[in-house]
Amino acid sequence: MLTTACVALSSLLAFLLGLALARLLWCRPAPPGEHRTDDATFTALHLAAMAAPALRAGLDRDSARRAVRHLRVLLGTRAVAITSTEAALAWEGPCTDDVLTYARATLAAGRTQVFPGRALPHERASDAGPDRGPDHGPDHGPEHGAVVVPLTVDGTVVGALAAFDDEVSAALVRTVAEVGRWVSGQLELAELDVSRRRALEAEMRALRAQISPHFVYNALTTIASFVRTDPARARELLLDFADFSRYALRRAHDFTTLADELTCVDRYLLLERARFGDKLRFSMQVAPEVLSVLVPFLCLQPLVENAIKHGMRGPGTPGEVRVVVRDAGPEAHITVEDDGAGMDPECARRMLDEDPAREGSGIGLANVDLRLRQIYGDGYGLVVETALGAGTKVRLRVPKSQLSSL
Repeated sequence: MLTTACVALSSLLAFLLGLALARLLWCRPAPPGEHRTDDATFTALHLAAMAAPALRAGLDRDSARRAVRHLRVLLGTRAVAITSTEAALAWEGPCTDDVLTYARATLAAGRTQVFPGRALPHERASDAGPDRGPDHGPDHGPEHGAVVVPLTVDGTVVGALAAFDDEVSAALVRTVAEVGRWVSGQLELAELDVSRRRALEAEMRALRAQISPHFVYNALTTIASFVRTDPARARELLLDFADFSRYALRRAHDFTTLADELTCVDRYLLLERARFGDKLRFSMQVAPEVLSVLVPFLCLQPLVENAIKHGMRGPGTPGEVRVVVRDAGPEAHITVEDDGAGMDPECARRMLDEDPAREGSGIGLANVDLRLRQIYGDGYGLVVETALGAGTKVRLRVPKSQLSSL
């Protein structure tokens, strides 16, 4: 959907720039030797690029204020105003007090409206063209004429773009109309960005909420086994389970520090050690410089759980899990490795490709891999190195820089 919108926007922008170019060339004669076409094309492209980021933030006072000055230069008119359906948001140049009245008339009509202003005796408002607004005769209206076009998002009128100038020509009407369509396209993309961000946030929260039911069952069973034989140990494990659950089920943030994530891993390992006893060996090597780095919430524990699951070769057979966190300049590099039986590389690929939202799958490798790619880009997914009889190593990279929000 977003790709389709971008393609449509590219075509619309090309049309807009052609009309803007004609406007610029019409407004000023070129001195001898000046390349008017090249200069005007560059100017139009530059001004559109300057206005676009503000409009991609949506329609409000701040975005309108930042965009309107570029739109005025692009149109080459005396003044430009942007309104919502209820108020004038921003204007640049000597706008008339009637801008909101004009906007409301345009919003009600749902199409471009022309308000010629005070006409000279020989300039009666009898020219053919778009709809004429009220009070457009020679003795009414402001000194400058106006062209007002509606701004729409997904078929709904959300505001208006008004351009004021000494003369309202057919070329100006066409140009303002096309600029209005381009602005509407930018606002629609802004709405798509918001919808996409909300969908990703919902998906992120759903993915991170998948706690393995097998782990919960095994942890409670292990705690229950100590209730009669070692009540003090059972109480300690129950508190550890409560701490882990409180952390894993919290909803406050999408990110946490690496230090907090490692604390969660430690609580998880206390419960797993109670289950496996001395058969489970674990080592952790962490560079203190990266403890404050922000990482996606609950991104390490699933890797450790996977390592324990595949690192224990069989009943009575010990296994070792190693976690190494290194400082790699602009990134933190994390490795979770086990010395288990390993697996066929094709099996590892299938694990990463499986549906992370599959009921009962828990927070597996596919879940973590998907979240990393959504946050940082495809280059930051999990890397799994494994072979039959050679154990499994899972590597991930986390940028130290500020995370980009979803």
